[in-house]
Amino acid sequence: MRIAVVGGGIGGLALALGLQQRGIACEVFEAAPQVKELGVGITLLPHAMRELAALGVQPELEALGIENLESVFFNRWGQYIYREPRGRHAGYGVPELGMHRGKLHGVLYRAAVERLGAAHVHLDHRCTGLQQDDREVTLSFEDATGRPHPCVTADVVIACDGVNSAVRRQFYPQEQVAFAGINTWRGVTVHPPILGGKTYLRIGSIDTGKMVIYPIVDDVDGKGNQLINWVAEIRSADRGRNDWNKPGSLQDFLPVYADWRFDWLDVPRLISTASEVLEYPMVDKDPVPRWTFGRVTLLGDAAHPMYPRGSNGSAQALIDAAMLASLLGERGDPVAALRQYEAVRLPATARVVETNRTVPPDFIIMKADELSGGRPYEGSIDDLVSQEELRRISDDYKKVAGFSLEATK
Repeated sequence: MRIAVVGGGIGGLALALGLQQRGIACEVFEAAPQVKELGVGITLLPHAMRELAALGVQPELEALGIENLESVFFNRWGQYIYREPRGRHAGYGVPELGMHRGKLHGVLYRAAVERLGAAHVHLDHRCTGLQQDDREVTLSFEDATGRPHPCVTADVVIACDGVNSAVRRQFYPQEQVAFAGINTWRGVTVHPPILGGKTYLRIGSIDTGKMVIYPIVDDVDGKGNQLINWVAEIRSADRGRNDWNKPGSLQDFLPVYADWRFDWLDVPRLISTASEVLEYPMVDKDPVPRWTFGRVTLLGDAAHPMYPRGSNGSAQALIDAAMLASLLGERGDPVAALRQYEAVRLPATARVVETNRTVPPDFIIMKADELSGGRPYEGSIDDLVSQEELRRISDDYKKVAGFSLEATK
């Protein structure tokens, strides 16, 4: 069986490694001319770590990341709302890790080159189109300069080429990303550990300005400081959509956080001392009725682009990859395997896309703000809402996303 994986990101490489574990060869085609450890932070939740552990890369990832002890929620005035243990500390069999996205990609890429062989991982191959018949698929590629590569034929093609997937565009040519006025800025800052140095923080909401903050490298400078990843999210009706991976300008968003100085964190200082700031739009796409078209199917962001909330984009891609590798590993009809994969994963991920839009993890903060009238509260948060109610909101999201404690056992 000839399998072509279009896209060498997290989902594509995980699929290739899963196929290799089952004795199935594949060819990976990545558009980038070279693999660099780019990007900022990523959080690997238990359902993501379960799949990465199955691929045999957990020890290397643990050595490169920071294990989260807890997740804590605050309102925009720095007032405590809710906390819960995470990963192993919450009873899961695997840790929850914060780490540099480029480091994760590097681990998967090196494993793919080692296990598949360098000759089966093709860089500088941007997919420009495909044609198929009852027997095979023919893929067209070009390099970074626009020069065509020889066409490639395969029995099965899995598109893992991201939110702007060229393969998906062939089946949904008029489709556009959905932008609801939320822009984000992401940065990394060398900073002393915050709240003990093993905490995933959410502060505020998109209506007040929101910050997500977590460490990704320990003792980054030999002086005990950490590399802190942070994301600023702001909804604005009168601002256009940000670009992707463009250097961000502090003046575009820092004023929103000018007075966010708490006893335990100076947010303006965290932002203004960043070594790198990039801007992104918060976008997704409406769920589509089909991913599979004959011998071609979609995976990860190419299948179900979702808001980057709850650290779920990469996790859902890893689950996609594990299921599809398992189905193809049964050595039956590969086209039937693609259809079965779609039947299970399409409705499950559609629920995550919708939940990330409407009831994301930071709905806990939105609920507290609603009950306080959008003002600082007096006394205890328990006077507004019980911790049990907030825990229910958190647990409901975990069930939808597939990482409740029961679902990962």
